[in-house]
Amino acid sequence: MTSRANGTDDRAGTRRRAVAAMTFATGVIVANNYYAQPLEDALAEAFHATSSQVGVVLTLIQLGYAFGLATIVPLGDLLERRKLVVTMLSMTVAGMVVVAIAPSLTVLGAAATLVGLTTVAAQVLVPFAAHLAPEGQQGKTISTVMSGLLIGVLVSRVVAGLVSQALGWRAVFVLGAVLTAVAVILLWRTLPVLPPATKMHYFALLRSVVSLVREEPVLRWRVVYSATSYAAFSALWTSIGFMLAAPPHNFEQGAIGLFALFGVAGAAAARFAGRLADRGWAHHAVGGFLLVSTLAWLLIGQGARPGAGAVVALAIGLLLFDLGVQGVHVSNQAIVYALRPEARSRLNSAYMTLYFLGGAVGSGLSAAAYASNGWLGVSVLGGVLPAIGLAFWLVDTAFRRRRARVGARAVSVAAPATRA
Repeated sequence: MTSRANGTDDRAGTRRRAVAAMTFATGVIVANNYYAQPLEDALAEAFHATSSQVGVVLTLIQLGYAFGLATIVPLGDLLERRKLVVTMLSMTVAGMVVVAIAPSLTVLGAAATLVGLTTVAAQVLVPFAAHLAPEGQQGKTISTVMSGLLIGVLVSRVVAGLVSQALGWRAVFVLGAVLTAVAVILLWRTLPVLPPATKMHYFALLRSVVSLVREEPVLRWRVVYSATSYAAFSALWTSIGFMLAAPPHNFEQGAIGLFALFGVAGAAAARFAGRLADRGWAHHAVGGFLLVSTLAWLLIGQGARPGAGAVVALAIGLLLFDLGVQGVHVSNQAIVYALRPEARSRLNSAYMTLYFLGGAVGSGLSAAAYASNGWLGVSVLGGVLPAIGLAFWLVDTAFRRRRARVGARAVSVAAPATRA
């Protein structure tokens, strides 16, 4: 009895260490994609480039990430995950080193593309964490790892600004390389070696991702909710810097970067959403979080008005909005990963690729809305996008209730015949 208990405790301890390492690693990994964002002016000055040329480099990071979501993340079902993650992150370290010493903008762009491509390792780790979780704790485990990822996104911009100001922009990427190398060591030491979930050729694996989208209506519904939510998120952060830098606020870059810290509510929401998912409330939670995301724009829209009250309203709105966005995301991930445990990496590939495309659409619409109607146009757009997701959620919920009533009637009709 004691031996069995000790074995259970050992497995639980190993699992906790692995999840802790994943949580740290996802934050470190995803931060690499955001360090350059607040450094646009410094990069333009260092390479005698225009803002549009530096913008191309930032776009290459995102394009590399999108390509990796579609083509590399599915490998988590085909290859041994620990080795896959460690190999990818070793390439990330190399890419970050080249970015730090890049002699030209062309070299920096090529290395940044490699970084974006390989940092999708974070999206291999999230379904890996779900696989390690005990039954009934998948939501809690996913939300724990996701909280690390969210904190990485938030802190990266602030760290980049502070380190660049103190030590220069190249030091930012040296720091990113060192932290990623530490994550590689931790993951290699703590992650278990698990056999691949499937055996098929690579191109058949990619085709199966498309098949999952076609065969799983729940996946399609979840993508709609999350893509509209993330589109609103991208719309916000695409234009908020312009609004805060313009009159009446005239904030400097450092102060604008600090507004990202209001997104810390998202990390708290991730943990809360995970607990709701484990209790079977994920679908209802999505509706509530979409409603919060929509209503938050009533406050966010006040941000362009003069006075301290407008800034306070904006800050509160950002807290509520990020809570809603991340709550939707984590709740949907818990539902999606439960559809087919043997295909979690492929499900994540489909989900995250379409999620990311939603964000790209939101960024494009936000730029157009701000150019034509200023912050009011962005605020209307930001409120409409999650409202569209909420409308689909209401339709989906109505269908669910109708199916439940039909099923209940079928059972009640069959019961007398069974007793007879």
